[in-house]
Amino acid sequence: MIKQTKFILATLTLGVALSASAQQGTPPSWNAQRLSSATYLILDPEIRGNPNLISGDQRQGVLKAMRKDSGDAIKRRYPKATITTDPKAAGVIRVSPELVAPGALLPWGKLTARLTFALPEGPQVVMNEQHSLLTLWQHQADAANFVFDRLAQRLP
Repeated sequence: MIKQTKFILATLTLGVALSASAQQGTPPSWNAQRLSSATYLILDPEIRGNPNLISGDQRQGVLKAMRKDSGDAIKRRYPKATITTDPKAAGVIRVSPELVAPGALLPWGKLTARLTFALPEGPQVVMNEQHSLLTLWQHQADAANFVFDRLAQRLP
């Protein structure tokens, strides 16, 4: 009982420390007011992990969906935001969509979706979320929408 209580207290303390450090690492400009009216540039998406899980044609389709659906998810979260295609636009937040594929196509395998937001003033904010392949399979053609909507819902 004492060992279990010490373990629980240590876990809670670690959780509080990690939460505090994550909050300290977030730049002051990372807030709903700023993000809701910002201009975003969606950079070329990447797929990491096992590249042999899908064919080249499938990979191109997934990359295209990642670019479109990550921008669409931001617009659904912040309707007044602007998505630009101009890499020279001033003051844009550069968004890098990324998927990290598991080693094998197994129903319990996990895929990590990541959006990296590079703010114009320098800092980056990275958001990650894992989903089982079975969950993504259930969403079929809307899987990229599902993944990036879930990440966008966590934006301030």
